[in-house]
This record gives sequence, structure tokens and C-alpha cells, in this order.
Amino acid sequence: MNVRRPLAVLTAGLVLSLSACGGGGAGSTDGASSSSAKPEDITVGVAMPTQTSERWIADGKAVKEGLEKAGYKVDLQYANDDIPTQGQQIDQMITKGDDLLILAAIDGTALSSQLDAAKAANIKVISYDRLIRDSANVDFYVSFDNYKVGVQQGTALLTGLGLLNADGSKGTATGPFNVELFAGSLDDNNAGFFWNGAFDTIKPFIDSGVIKIKSGQTKIDEAATLRWQQEVAQKRMEDLLTSAYSDGSKVDGVLSPYDGISRGIITALQNAGYGGSGNKMPIITGQDAEIASVKLINDGVQYATIFKDTRKLAEQAITVAEAYLDGKEPEANDTKTYDNGVKVVPSFLLQSDIVYKDNIKPLLVDSGYYTQAEVDAGQAS
Repeated sequence: MNVRRPLAVLTAGLVLSLSACGGGGAGSTDGASSSSAKPEDITVGVAMPTQTSERWIADGKAVKEGLEKAGYKVDLQYANDDIPTQGQQIDQMITKGDDLLILAAIDGTALSSQLDAAKAANIKVISYDRLIRDSANVDFYVSFDNYKVGVQQGTALLTGLGLLNADGSKGTATGPFNVELFAGSLDDNNAGFFWNGAFDTIKPFIDSGVIKIKSGQTKIDEAATLRWQQEVAQKRMEDLLTSAYSDGSKVDGVLSPYDGISRGIITALQNAGYGGSGNKMPIITGQDAEIASVKLINDGVQYATIFKDTRKLAEQAITVAEAYLDGKEPEANDTKTYDNGVKVVPSFLLQSDIVYKDNIKPLLVDSGYYTQAEVDAGQAS
């Protein structure tokens, strides 16, 4: 899969400051940087979970390109969603003497020994988008406001059903609507934030009877999708259709937390006749603005997704890396929310956007994230 997304151009000041910073890490006796170290003498280890998702390919590429523009060496590794492989990759980064680690964990609870080793070697650890749990040795967290992402997913569902207007005011639809709920992988700390934000948003409509969860599956562990896998979501949707909708009733909406899950849901629904003549596709949400799903939105199949601009996330990770490699403390804009079970990890949270068919162009095309040709084709060049 060859996915291209341009990294947003770093400001001249950021590039210059990155180029001038020093590096600490495995060779440092006190964890502080050496003012004499040059960027080309510093290696940053970057661990990403998988190459089966467009999103993680884009993240890895953006972080790598940004660091290399500043003159650093980058040790980028993908673990193909295999937890032992990722652990081994990070072990090797530490053994080789990488000076700083940027880690997007497959399982946020599985890296304690690696983080202990990083701490012993005075290597700072930046947790990237997925919070690493159960360790005091996570130095910083960069992500989006994940509870708000969930709120946006719930809002998109309600808007598609006509229960809310685009401006947030009350819509004219009265229901009742049959809705099914999907959650992410329970080993990803973000899954709970997405679920809570979305569920809190739609719960008043469930309580009033306007939204009915016909399957009765309203708990996150019932709705979870292991490793966020498309085929797992497809199978669960097929099972829901068999168990709860064999009486001829129809699904009106599906809360989905990720575009890959959404595509699995869509496949199951299409196989059951949804989207055909006289049988419209339910309102389906998503996340990550993957190009295949953006095309589905443009074609009126998927209703919405959440755009988390990986260019901005990569820039923020680089900014944090710059501070640590220069012996400084990075700026946090949240010091209360992200408790990993051992400590509250200082964080910098970015904002996301809801993508509907009518704002694909201003959000994704005009910003340079995709070209119109890519949206039309459903494939990044």
C-alpha cells in the first residue's frame, strides 16, 4: 500500500530550532542533552503499530520526514500488530543507543519492561496517540482530544438521523431509530475515550426511547473490536443482523469509531441488501478520514468520519522531541486527563473535525491532505 500525505510545512523557526538542538539519551549520564551534539549524531526511534492501516503509514512517514528535515537520523519500525515484535523492536532501539523514543503502542499495557530499560538508559519516551499504561516511565503524551472525538462521532450520528441539525440545534426527526454500537480495541486506551464521548452524547436519546439498541449490546466490552480489525467488525455486524433483525426490521444507524471498522460494517450491510433499491444504507460514522472511506462518504455510502490531521500530530511530536533533546521540558496543554494507572502523563492534545460530504473539499482537499483526484478514486497516489 503506497499512501502519500504531505507533512504540513514546518515553520522556519521550528526547523531552525530543531536543527540547533542537542541530544541526550543512552549516552547521557543525567538525561540532559549535550550542547555539542549535532542533529546528525542523534537517532530517534519511532515505533508504529502496523502497516495495514493507511493512518499509521501516514503517521510514520510524517514523523520520519519531519525529523529528517531537521537533520536527525530516524529508526522507524512497524510491528504489523504483533505485540512481541513491537517489544523486540523497541528493545533493539534501546540496545543500539537511540537517543529518544516515539512510541505508538499496539497494546498500551505491554511495554513496561521496555520503558524501564529506557529509563535506565536516560532515554525520554513520547507516547504517540495511544497512551502507554501502567508505567511511570512515560514522559509525555501527544494525541487528539479523544473524548471530544467520541462526542463528534455521536454528534455525526445524531445529525445523520435528523435528531440534530448541522448547527447543533434540535432536528425535526422523531424516530424511533434502530442503532447498533461498535467500539475499538480494548487494549487501546483511546477506545474508552471514544466510546465514552460518543455514548454520553447519544445516551439521552436512548433514555427517551428515540434511539433503540435492538441488539441490547450497550456495553463497551460487548461492542469492542479486537485490534480495530475490519473483518472482526464485519463478522459482528453479520451476527447482529442475524440475531436482532431477522424479523424484517431495519438498522437506521451504526456508531463506528474507525473507518476500517466502518468498511467492515458496510460490507456486511451490503451483503444483506442495504444500499440497494428501496433499502437505504444506515447512517454510519467513522474516524481517521482514510481515503477509501472519504470516497464512500463522497459517494453517499458512509455518512461521516473524524479527521485527525496526522501532519499536525507529527509536528507536535517533533516539537516535544526538540524540547527533550535540548534538555528542556515540553509545553503541555493538559496535565489532568491522561492517568495511565501509575501517573498522570503531561499531554498536548490537538483538535479534530467532523467530515461530511459537503465539507470534504475545504477540510481535506483545500488543505492539501488529499487531492480531488484521490478522493474521486478512493486511493492515495
